[in-house]
Amino acid sequence: MVKPAAILFGVVFLVVGILGFVPAATNNEMLLGIFHVNLAHNIVHLASGAVFLLCGMAGPGPSRTFFQIFGVVYALVAALGFYYGDQPILGVIANNTADVWLHVALAVVMLFLGFAASADTAAA
Repeated sequence: MVKPAAILFGVVFLVVGILGFVPAATNNEMLLGIFHVNLAHNIVHLASGAVFLLCGMAGPGPSRTFFQIFGVVYALVAALGFYYGDQPILGVIANNTADVWLHVALAVVMLFLGFAASADTAAA
């Protein structure tokens, strides 16, 4: 389950990163009219998606490790998002309330896949 999930996350992150550059999907730096994005945010999505895909293709071990690392990273990003509010995180990465709650949900899912998924599930 962990390996296909990493591949799925990779594809979704790449699509979201690409959509961030598409004017029809991003009006006034609002992806789908909900999530605030900018160049830095889009680059983070593209880079994350590429690494997710590489880890997913490498197998369950690298996929699990990447979910562990990125689960912690996204939890920190969510905490920073709450701190910064609707201001850019660290003055660079676009942020709004919808982004923060999405990052919370992503952190929970990634931490589950990285730490709580059973060994049988991870090997599948």
